[in-house]
Amino acid sequence: MMHRPLLTLFVSLFLPAVSLADENRIDRIRPDAPELAAYGSHRVGVRTLTLTNPGQIDVVNAQAGKPAPRYDRPLTVEIWYPAVVDKPGGTYKVFLRDGKTEVSIAGQAVRDAAPEKGVDPYPLVIVSHGYPGNRYLLSPLAENLASKGYVVASIDHTDSTYNDRAAFGSTLVNRPLDQRFVLSEIAAMSGQDGNFLSGLVDAGKAGLIGYSMGGYGAMITAGAGVSEKAVKADWSAPDGLLAVHQEGSGSHAALFEPRFKAILAIAPWGMQRGMWDEAGLSEVKVPIFFMAGSADDVSDYQKGIRPLFTGAKSVDRYLLTFDHANHNAAAPMPAPAESFAVSPELGFAPFEHYADPVWDTVRMNNIAEHFATVWFDLKLKGDLARGRYLDLVERSEDGVYAVDKDGRRQSGHSYWEGFRNRTAQGLRLEHLTAQ
Repeated sequence: MMHRPLLTLFVSLFLPAVSLADENRIDRIRPDAPELAAYGSHRVGVRTLTLTNPGQIDVVNAQAGKPAPRYDRPLTVEIWYPAVVDKPGGTYKVFLRDGKTEVSIAGQAVRDAAPEKGVDPYPLVIVSHGYPGNRYLLSPLAENLASKGYVVASIDHTDSTYNDRAAFGSTLVNRPLDQRFVLSEIAAMSGQDGNFLSGLVDAGKAGLIGYSMGGYGAMITAGAGVSEKAVKADWSAPDGLLAVHQEGSGSHAALFEPRFKAILAIAPWGMQRGMWDEAGLSEVKVPIFFMAGSADDVSDYQKGIRPLFTGAKSVDRYLLTFDHANHNAAAPMPAPAESFAVSPELGFAPFEHYADPVWDTVRMNNIAEHFATVWFDLKLKGDLARGRYLDLVERSEDGVYAVDKDGRRQSGHSYWEGFRNRTAQGLRLEHLTAQ
């Protein structure tokens, strides 16, 4: 039996060294991934922007009965884009859920690479993380979409990140405001000579991906005004500040940004707490693709997510369900290796923040990449051929695979489009049209 010191020496001498960054990859595509999960034809660049939204309500320091203070709200935004790259690949420095441990993750993007400008500018997709989270939490999806001809902007929402988590009311008030502001800023930069985004991005064709509290913000950005009950709740923003997003109000109506053409809402939070009622959901104006796990006990699949799906009656919408998955379905990046150890600050392993007890994260990421490609290609690029990937039998297990040895489909074939035989398992896709 080899003793541990000798075993360690053997491994270090005779096995190839693998850095944790190489292990912590965000660009993995499994052999059983659906067709459109694969990276696209574009190489990817990435840059970091620092933006400031002036004169915003300082929710954290607001006090009941006093005029709300104002401040210039800082936002860090990561931009992925098609780029001119000789050799793909790079690393990111990211913080874990504890807000203290910084680790390296690896992907395809090259830092500050020259943009690849096409005949036409690329549609814009904005990404909004959970609470807490950061701009890298959905980086597999962001990088993947950039390779397919999108400019992707992922926001660090101030007061909501691992490093600066503050009063929950700030998240409630600011999420949709941040999403709209970033769209407006990128639109402005796209028209500035000398800006790397000039001529690169078409902000008039914008999509939005929101996870958890980002999904909450996405619902408001889509037009859903919050209820009076939510404005007055004890867990809400102080002094009724959430009324800025209340259904039927002029302030909420003024927030709507018609350049948003499609929403991808992953495990959106709030409906289970009475955030919206029938009147508020009737104000939704943007088609929505929902994703969620059937065992989600944070946003509450049965009382929160499904009622959003059924209640947004004014728009075309889909719901993709991962059977038995919890709140971490589809959105978070794979748990970095360093997250496996129990954190003294948290009292649990940060791994739990990223992973699901039933589903493999890379598998869920790949499925999310596939359907996000379908949804945004259809809604932002007008690629009507993508519709066949949504014309599916509801339960994946009910699809019949009827293909002969030469690959020709036979009568009765109804297997999920884009999925290889025996790989469409544990999924449901429901569709409701606008009424």
